Amino acid sequence: MSTHNSQIKLNATAQPIPDLTIDLFADKQYTSNLRETFRIDQSDAITFNYESLLGNTQGNFSMSTLMIKTFFSSGTQELSENFESFKANRLTIANRLSAARPELPADLDANGFPQSYGKTSQQVLLASFIAAYTGVSPDKVGLSAFDKTPIPNWNMKYTGLMRLDWFKDHFTRFTISHGYRAAYSVNSYATNLEKENSTFNPETLDVRPDYIFNNLVLNDEFNPLVRIDFESKNNLSMLFEMKMDRALSMSFDNNLLTEIQGKEFTLGLGYRIKDVQFVTNIGGAKQRLKSDLNIKADLSLRDNYTLIRNLELDNTQVSAGQYFLSAKLRAEYALSQNLNALFFYDFTFSKYAVSTAFPQSLINTGISLRYNFGN
Repeated sequence: MSTHNSQIKLNATAQPIPDLTIDLFADKQYTSNLRETFRIDQSDAITFNYESLLGNTQGNFSMSTLMIKTFFSSGTQELSENFESFKANRLTIANRLSAARPELPADLDANGFPQSYGKTSQQVLLASFIAAYTGVSPDKVGLSAFDKTPIPNWNMKYTGLMRLDWFKDHFTRFTISHGYRAAYSVNSYATNLEKENSTFNPETLDVRPDYIFNNLVLNDEFNPLVRIDFESKNNLSMLFEMKMDRALSMSFDNNLLTEIQGKEFTLGLGYRIKDVQFVTNIGGAKQRLKSDLNIKADLSLRDNYTLIRNLELDNTQVSAGQYFLSAKLRAEYALSQNLNALFFYDFTFSKYAVSTAFPQSLINTGISLRYNFGN
């Protein structure tokens, strides 16, 4: 048995203009576990011959990548431009694979594909899938699952608006943020042991691949697409954030593509009322309390759904999904240096994309007291 692990991580920070900070990061991870069985043939008392009976390699692979070209063309249940490109790429990839192996039969099957690389061949689907969802031409995309270079992702933050006089007069802070990250993953692969017996699959007549992949995963997200965070000089703070994400899992067992798309919007408001006074008889004596009242309200909306796309049938189905709404209200007041009172109201509502699940709503409200025993 032998194990090979390799990991690459790259991090960099750039400031191309004042008040703009860009954090770049990239990574690549590869794991390979080889297990091989030998038979020992001792021809004499000195010489030993080791004959390999079985060798099996298993592992996984992941790296940062870039899919931003195709993010906004993911489509809907009825139509997906990327998925149509995926299906169209197969013929180009099959011809490239066939041209690289001139010793193989050049005959075409009933679908017009090279006989050795049909439209459901794992090697054809792998490169076609990567090309379609990364926005790379099928004539240029790499045909290997591992020979790839990690591409940096980024986080950006800009605070330069505070240099302008109008923003200085109205705000104490004003920040705009943006971030993107994407990953390419082979969750599990193993040596194709059947290739030792025959080069071609007797059912499809396709060339057997060197490795068997359970599935190939591509996912990316804008986290956030845009985030605006500011506090005005009249003690009003506001946060607006929009996130978008998707995940694509291509199964080579049944030629199905599972696609998850999600959007999330968040709006947060906060206001601090200074020197709010209350008269109380706590402890038996009349006291006048004076402290700031901090009020925060958050509204969040998330909509996500899961689609199953079939390469053979024009039958895309929604298998899961949820529409989720959350509203929260907080009001906090310091009764003393160590005692805080908090009023809270939480409301959540969820509606599922499939008819087998019922909509649900939940309300949680109350008052809590928190005492700090420290100084």
